[in-house]
Amino acid sequence: MENKEERIARRHQERDAQMKATPGYVTFNIMFILAYPFIAVFTFVMSSLLAVFSGVSRAAAWVVSGGRSR
Repeated sequence: MENKEERIARRHQERDAQMKATPGYVTFNIMFILAYPFIAVFTFVMSSLLAVFSGVSRAAAWVVSGGRSR
């Protein structure tokens, strides 16, 4: 006889198995795997642009403050 924790764990495993068998789950996994390189490149480009514009902003603040800005 299984105890409550084992019964809950079994139900969770069964629910997860049913979910992973759906066409939507499989489609999402395939699309995510294919799109991941584009997501990574986009994140890198946006982070780089943010760093560049942040540097420009800090430099402008330093110049406007007469060199007293940190």
